[in-house]
Amino acid sequence: MIDQLPMLTLIAFSPLIGVLILLFVSKENGRAIKVIGIATTMIPLLLSAWLYADFLTRTAVGFQYSEQHEWLRIALNHEMLGDQIKSFIYEFKYNLVADGLSLPLVFLTALVGSMAALASVLIKKRWKTYFILFLLLEIGMFGVFLAQDLFLFFLFFEVTLVTTFFLIGIWGYEKSVQAANKFLIYNGIGSAVMLIAFFIIVNTAGYTQENGPDGLVISYSGDLHAIMNNLFSDTNAMVHVQPDPQQFNPFFLSNTMKWTLFIMLVVAFGIKLPIFPFHTWMLKVHMEAPPSVVMIHSGILLKMGAYGLIRFGILLFPEQAKGWAVVLAVLGVVNILYGAALAFVQKDFKLVLAYSSISHMGIVLLGIAALNPTGLGGAVFQMVSHGLISALMFLIVGCLYERTKTTTLSELGGLAASIPFISGILLVAGMASLGLPGLSGFVGEFLSFLGLFATMKGIATVGILGIILAAVYVLRAVLRITFGKRPESMAGFRDARLVEAVPMIVLVAFIVLLGVYPAVLSHPLNQSLIGFDQLIQTLNLKIGG
Repeated sequence: MIDQLPMLTLIAFSPLIGVLILLFVSKENGRAIKVIGIATTMIPLLLSAWLYADFLTRTAVGFQYSEQHEWLRIALNHEMLGDQIKSFIYEFKYNLVADGLSLPLVFLTALVGSMAALASVLIKKRWKTYFILFLLLEIGMFGVFLAQDLFLFFLFFEVTLVTTFFLIGIWGYEKSVQAANKFLIYNGIGSAVMLIAFFIIVNTAGYTQENGPDGLVISYSGDLHAIMNNLFSDTNAMVHVQPDPQQFNPFFLSNTMKWTLFIMLVVAFGIKLPIFPFHTWMLKVHMEAPPSVVMIHSGILLKMGAYGLIRFGILLFPEQAKGWAVVLAVLGVVNILYGAALAFVQKDFKLVLAYSSISHMGIVLLGIAALNPTGLGGAVFQMVSHGLISALMFLIVGCLYERTKTTTLSELGGLAASIPFISGILLVAGMASLGLPGLSGFVGEFLSFLGLFATMKGIATVGILGIILAAVYVLRAVLRITFGKRPESMAGFRDARLVEAVPMIVLVAFIVLLGVYPAVLSHPLNQSLIGFDQLIQTLNLKIGG
């Protein structure tokens, strides 16, 4: 039955239902707006859970679900291109796919999105506009992880950029406008670099050709499957040939250009990840954005950078990735140690978590740099794990700030006595963040380092220092808040309400599930990584060995 439904479209665009309903609801009816906004996020959550459960029963390798439709065709004057060519066409396709790499991130997006929607009850103004932008942001995030066409991916990517900008700037704290502007500038530069790289890739490797009755018909598109076929075939866009009826390619993708494109993609997605030194914008966002938006930002949006680097950087240019593996690993270690060292000295809990995210995304980069199934699987596992943990952490931050009106560590302390449930959840989140066995953080870190040890033992050894530092800065902050000396003002607070306790329990449940039964995530990942291994064997690159 599931194969007969446009499940990917339903998941990606189901939040639009809530947007349309909200347009007809009075902006003064805050209760109805919140109920509609939260309820709408449950639709893609249920659909993605159904799809994920179905995927776990399948054993085939590759894209298990696919939807493709013609979207837009632009034909150029054939007289400009020579007598042999009938037409020259740019095709923009509506092309969605899901495999073991993208589907876990789709489910993560749906889960964190629903939990962040529940946390949005703390929003105090302009509820209607907020939830409309929130649901549009969710559409963009789903589209990023499902799009198989480069231009469609870019379109969804930009939707997340615009909506996040407004969510930060309007509903953030005192310096939210500056944070939103910095976010827009950095990510706008990354998007511009990505667009240029995508345009070059499409015009050099995105072509298909067909002999028509009056001449050769050349079509260019951003279809990832066609691009990979051209890149990895013997007669492809990397080889320059003169136009003729049998083979046509007016552009030339030299080895130097391939290196340039790979570096451009590293920069574009590295800003989003973020890779040091492109990280300063993220600190502002974590400090000034409302907690519900930071749950989305830290839990999902940062993962778009790592996903794009794997999907478009590593899989399209594996030879260049092999050449840059050491550089990526070094950048990962820098992220880990830099983030951990600065997290230790921060005085604000939000900045501790911000630098912690930088450090943990460095572990993702190490897994990617390993360029073997173990490391890549660890990187994606770490992405999902960190998404859950960071979302839980910032949910707690929102609860603490609502009660204490501060996140400064020196002004917090002894909260376990007045709000034991929230404090207990904070301890669990802290243990997961520092990689305690039995929780999801341990599995992602273990696999990432195990993969890197197979290729770069020295760099992996240095990176392990970050795990030790993580235990130090996490325990310092968490124990200070829960069991430190309690100021007089830190008493008499109400513990978690139902709308706060539910997302906390759900996120903790998934953190524990991935820790004690990692196969629920590693199984779909392995199916995709088998395809990656087959690609490497076909190219005879022996990456990672």
